[in-house]
Amino acid sequence: MSAAQSSTPDASPAAASIAQTDLAQMLAGLQVDVREGEYVYATTTDARSLLRDLALATVVEDEGLTCVLRREDADAHGVTYDFIAAWLSLRVHSALQAVGLTAAVSRALTGQGISCNVLAGFYHDHLLVPADRRDEAMAALHSLRDEA
Repeated sequence: MSAAQSSTPDASPAAASIAQTDLAQMLAGLQVDVREGEYVYATTTDARSLLRDLALATVVEDEGLTCVLRREDADAHGVTYDFIAAWLSLRVHSALQAVGLTAAVSRALTGQGISCNVLAGFYHDHLLVPADRRDEAMAALHSLRDEA
């Protein structure tokens, strides 16, 4: 099975075929969207946890399930957290095998002293950065496009 194909019947081979692999093209066309609100990380080892139901993204790890939630949902349900993030989405359809986009983003944010947690989806990469540094992160990411 090729990288553009999927074993699921809902997959769109046409959509997969437009994924970018050229770093210069990806950076030149880079757009960044901001999801409204603030987001937090929480973790659980309970497979039937409310966190799973509230999660907008999850990662299964040996130690438990990591969930990304809206801060307002976490607060409403008494979920503890210590990192409050803004959620930025890179609007470039990078191929899963593309090389360099995450590194370029990391360099741009590192240059400004901004931490970043990356979630990769099939169509886009998503960045969770400190909520109070959202605008600085956006500026750093836009500078990548301007330099391309």
